[in-house]
Amino acid sequence: MTFDVLIIGGGLVGASLAAALKSGDLSVALVENHAISNQPAPGNGWDSRIYAISPGCAAFLAQSGAWQHMDMNRVQQIEQMRVFGDGGAELDFSAYQVGAPELAFILESRLLLAALWQQLQQQDNLTLFSPAKCASLAWHDDAASLHLEDGREICAKLIVGADGRDSWVRQQAGITEPPSPYHQHGVVANFVAEKPHRSTAWQWFQPDGILALLPMPQQMVSMVWSVSPERSAELTSMPHDELCAQVAAASHHMLGELQVVTPPAAFPLRLLNLPHIAKPRLALIGDAAHNVHPLSGQGVNLGFRDARQLTQVLLQRGAQQDCGNEHLLRRYDRARREDILSMQLTTDALKNLFNNRNPLLRTMRNLGLNVTNHVAPLKKMLARHALN
Repeated sequence: MTFDVLIIGGGLVGASLAAALKSGDLSVALVENHAISNQPAPGNGWDSRIYAISPGCAAFLAQSGAWQHMDMNRVQQIEQMRVFGDGGAELDFSAYQVGAPELAFILESRLLLAALWQQLQQQDNLTLFSPAKCASLAWHDDAASLHLEDGREICAKLIVGADGRDSWVRQQAGITEPPSPYHQHGVVANFVAEKPHRSTAWQWFQPDGILALLPMPQQMVSMVWSVSPERSAELTSMPHDELCAQVAAASHHMLGELQVVTPPAAFPLRLLNLPHIAKPRLALIGDAAHNVHPLSGQGVNLGFRDARQLTQVLLQRGAQQDCGNEHLLRRYDRARREDILSMQLTTDALKNLFNNRNPLLRTMRNLGLNVTNHVAPLKKMLARHALN
C-alpha cells in the first residue's frame, strides 16, 4: 500500500496519466470513486458528453495504447472550421491550410474512458482502487497518506489531484482560490442534421451567447450553446421539436432541419485560475488545476497536456528518486503556466468581447475576425496551436 505516485480521480485526464506512466519504473496507484467499466455502454445510444481531441493529444493517448482500443466508427475528424461573428464577419480554418490530415477528433467521453480503462487493467505497475471513497488526506515531509472510507491507508511520494472542477484533493491541500462564475451555462445535446456537415465544425458568436455545432459520425452534430442561466432553463425544458427549431434558426439553417438524438443537459461555466498547480507532494491536473470557457473546445486538451507534461517530468527526473520533490514539481508547474494562462486569457477575452452590446465593440470584433481571415500567417499560427 505504498507507491511512488497516487492519482486520485479516474476520469479521462487521471486515467491518461496512469496509462502514460506504464513505461517508467514508478509504482502507481489510482483511486476512483465510481466503478468504471472497460466496455462502452451497450446499445447504439450516444453520450451527450462530446469532446474535441487535438491531434497532439490523440498522439499522447496512442503512446499509451488507449487510442487503439476505440471503435473508430464512432470517431469523427474535423477537417475545417467556420466561425461567424454577429455582424457578417467570418473566419475559417482548414486542415489542408496547415498541412495536417485533421484539426481535431470528435468523440464520446465514455468511448475514450472505456478505452483508457481497458488499457489500465492490463498495466503491470498500476494498482486500481475502484470503487473507493476518500476519507482524509495527510501530508508529511517524506510522503502523503490517503485514508479510504473502508479503513485502508495508501501512502505515496506524490499525490496527483485529477478529481475534477470541485476537487476534493485541492481542498485537502488548502488551495482555496474561488472560481469566477461566467453567469452562463453550457447547454449540450446531439442532433441528426438534414444536410451533411462535411467534417466541418461551426461556431456562431452572438450577443446573447456562443453556439457551436461539432460534426459526429452518421450525419450527427453535437451542440454546445453558452447562454444565460435563464435561457439555459428555457432550452432544457422546451419540447424537442421547439429546441430543434431554435437551434436551426440560431445556426442560420446551415445544416437544415435537426432531430434530437440525446436530450439537452446544462452545466454552469466558470473560470478557475490558480497561482500554482503544484506544491511539495502534490500536482493538480485537468479541471482540478484550471477551468476555462468551452468556446475554444480546449478544456480537456489542456488536461491531457497537463498529464503529458507531468509524465515527462516524472519519467525524466534523472537521479532524483523522490517524485514528490518540490524542485521537481516546480518544473511541471512552470512548464504548464504559459499554455494554461494563454488559453484562459484568450477564451475569457473572446467571451467578454462578444457578450457586449456596445456598437463600437461590435464593429471592432467583426472587423478583427475579417482581418484575421485574410492574414494567412496568423491563421496558420492559430490553427497550428490548436493541433498541439
